[in-house]
This record gives sequence, structure tokens and C-alpha cells, in this order.
Amino acid sequence: MAITGIGGTSALTLLTIGDMRNQLDDLQRQLGSGMKSTSYAGLGLDRGLSVGLRSQLSSIDGYQQSITQVGVRLDLMQTALGQFSQITQSTKSTIVQSQFALNGKTQTQDQINSKAVLDQMLGLLNTGADGRYLFSGRSVAQVPVETSDHILNGDGLKAGLKQIIDERRQADLGSGTGRVTVGGSGTQVSLTEDAGIYGMKLVGATTNASGATVTGPSPSPATLTVDLGGTNPNPGDVVSFTFKMPDGTTRDLKLTATTASPPGDGQFTIGATSTDTATNLQGALSQGVSTMAQTELVAASAVQAGNDFFNTDANHPPQRVDGPPFDTATQAKDGTSADTVSWYMGDNATDDPRSTAQARVDTSQTVSYGARANEEALRNSIQNVALFVATSFSPSDPNSQGQYQALTQRLNASLVGSANQQSVTDLSGELAGAQTAINNAKDRHSQSSTTLTNLLQSIEGAPQELVASQILALQTSLQATLQTTALLLKTSLVNYL
Repeated sequence: MAITGIGGTSALTLLTIGDMRNQLDDLQRQLGSGMKSTSYAGLGLDRGLSVGLRSQLSSIDGYQQSITQVGVRLDLMQTALGQFSQITQSTKSTIVQSQFALNGKTQTQDQINSKAVLDQMLGLLNTGADGRYLFSGRSVAQVPVETSDHILNGDGLKAGLKQIIDERRQADLGSGTGRVTVGGSGTQVSLTEDAGIYGMKLVGATTNASGATVTGPSPSPATLTVDLGGTNPNPGDVVSFTFKMPDGTTRDLKLTATTASPPGDGQFTIGATSTDTATNLQGALSQGVSTMAQTELVAASAVQAGNDFFNTDANHPPQRVDGPPFDTATQAKDGTSADTVSWYMGDNATDDPRSTAQARVDTSQTVSYGARANEEALRNSIQNVALFVATSFSPSDPNSQGQYQALTQRLNASLVGSANQQSVTDLSGELAGAQTAINNAKDRHSQSSTTLTNLLQSIEGAPQELVASQILALQTSLQATLQTTALLLKTSLVNYL
């Protein structure tokens, strides 16, 4: 009988034990790390799917980081706009309720206090986050707006708002009557406006006086004539003249016929003849035009100066009176960066401000959330508060109170705005739309991330219960194999004899 040695069998068994030991080490690694393999090769046919899933998760993570960053910026912008709106409303109330009391100064206390309000509003527009300014359009590294000192008082050789107001005032007032000349002859009274863009402009006249006629205004330089004819007006008859102010508003000057002599404000005395009455009407008209020029016109001129200074963009530079001399100027000229302060220093293009900052929040979704400090709603508030702060009045001028009332009336109306004007609420609403879009994308990515992570875990992850049971089974098998091998190694020929 042939006897087979155990050497070959033992060697095979030892190899098996080594393999089992390697398997046990791998299972213990899986139990510790929770992962099936340390490389994609160990995933077998699922390695391609694993790579794809990880790529998708990486993209989602990038989108989520962008969403978080943009979300912070939008939150800061909304906070700034909310405070800006509150300040605007509060200032509007202040202007409406403001009383004219100079107390020996050249400004009311409300005007003086509003300087701090202007500083606060400008500070809000200079809000920044993570190294970029939020209201500069594409120029994220540029401070959006100038300091109130430079805006109001200028910077070196560069004119500020106060100088622009003064130059425009001189140009609109002319010799003191708003660039309008009152004349007349016989039964006629005439008004003639200066050529050029400055001063009051004639719109028309009406009268209910029997026999009176109105002619004009004729072509430039416009002339308007009221002819009383041969019949005297009756007491209470009215002659009304309408003027267009520099800011585009219109004002009426109504003169009422009276038998009183001297007449009261807004009246003219009926004379013995219509020629005498026309002379009296001419005098009343001269006084009325002068008063209107020194009150309504001065206020309207300041408002238009504000438009010339603030309402600018890349295609519309600030406008300056083409002087000196200013009181006889007829045309405007473009302000330059060398002679006029630019209150807004950010991206000054004319395209949609929202498009100046964009963030990709999904494969095919981009959210626009840019803003410029010179947008209508923001500019309008800054402009009106700055005008309130910049204007001053002479305590000795009897027309100062009328100027102040005319100015505050205009500023209040401008701060209220019109239906077709952009409001801060409109701007905030557009940004709220961007917030909604990124929040929806964030929720969508969170759901996708959870689904993809679970799928990836099912591919790469090692189920702890299964691995533990495999370890126990392998340990049992390994123990049995080791015991068997040990017995075989102890076997000799003596055991068979």
C-alpha cells in the first residue's frame, strides 16, 4: 500500500489560511471604515457608477457653496434696503412737518439734523460682503458712493451739489424775474421769456374778463399778450398766467380785478379806463412774477440742479450751466470728472442692474442679483435728502419762507413718488425673487444630495451587520482550519504503527 505524505496538503492549507487571514483583515477594515474598498478597482462593475455619483455630488456641493455665499449677500442687501426705506419714510415725515424757523442761522434745525440721515443712507449703499461692494454693479471693488462732504461741498476743483444749485439759481433767476420780462402798451400787457433753457417758460394765459383777449405764446422767444380791449373788467374777474418751472412743474399766477386801491396781494386795481387798468395789471404782474421767481422758481431751480447732478449714467454726464457769467447763460454743458464730483462711483452702465451680478445655482439655472446705488429708487431718496441738506436761506430775505415751503412741497412729492417710478419696495421685491430662486435650488440640491449619497453608500459602503456576520463566519472557518492544520502537522509514521 502506498503512503502519501502530508507536505503538499499542508502547504495548500497554509495558503488557504493566508487567504482567509487576508479576507479577515479586509473585513475588519470594512467594519472600521464602513467602506467596501480603498480603491475604485475594488468596487468591480460598480466603479463607473461610483465615479459618476461622486462627480454629481461634487457639482451639487459647488452649487450649494455658491448658494450660501449669494444668500448671505442677498440677506445683507435686503437688510440695507429695509433700513434705507425706513429712513426715507422717516425723512419724508420730517420734511412734511418741518416748520420754517432759522433762529439766526441759514438752515432750519430739521435741515441740520438731516445731514446725519444722509450719512447713514450713504453708508447703507456702501454695504459690502466678502471683499465686494453690493451696490456697485460690476465694479465690486469700488466704493459705490462718495462721502456726504464731497457730494455737498465738492472735492478740490470738483464742484459739489451746493455749487451746482447756486450756478443753476443764477441762471434761472437772471436779473431777478426768472428770465421773464413784463411789458405793455395801451390796453395790452405782455410777457416775454428769454431765449435758452433757463428761467420760467410761458405756457399760456386765461381770463374771464369781458372783452379781453389772449394771444400767444408765440414761437421762441415766446411772448404772451393779454389785451383788455375797450371795456374794463368787473371786480372779481381773473387773469391767470401759467408758467413752466425748471423742474417741469407748472405754477399759476392769478390776478383778480378789484376796486380797492392799493390792491392786496394777487390783485390789480380797476382804473378809470381799460388803459389805466392795463397799467395797474402790468404792475401787479411784475410784482407777482418777481415773487414767483424768488420763491417757486428758486425751489424748482434747486430741484432741477439736483436732477442735473444726480441723474447721471455712462451716457448722461452731470449737467452744468455754461458760464460764467451764469445769469445770462442760455445753454448747459457736460460736467467732467475733472470739474464735477461724481456722487456714484460704481459701474455706471445703462443695462439692467440685476444682470451685473450672477450666480449659477444649477446646471441650467443662473440667478441675477446685482444692484447699483444710482438706481431710480435709491438715487431719488439720496437726491431729495441731499437737496434738503444743501439748500440755505437768508434770515433777512422776506421770500425765504416761501422758498422753503415751495422746496419742502416738492421734496415731499418727489419722495412719495409716482406709480410709474421705481420704489425701494420694487427693488427689494426683485431681490426677493432671487432669494426665492436660490432657496428653491438649495432645497432641490439637498434632496438630490440625499438620494445620491444613499445610492453611493449602497455601492461603496460596507453594511456593518453583514460584515460582522462574515467576520464571525470567517473566524470560525479559520479557527477550524488552523486546528486541522495543527493536527496534521503533529502527525507522524508512529501514529500509524
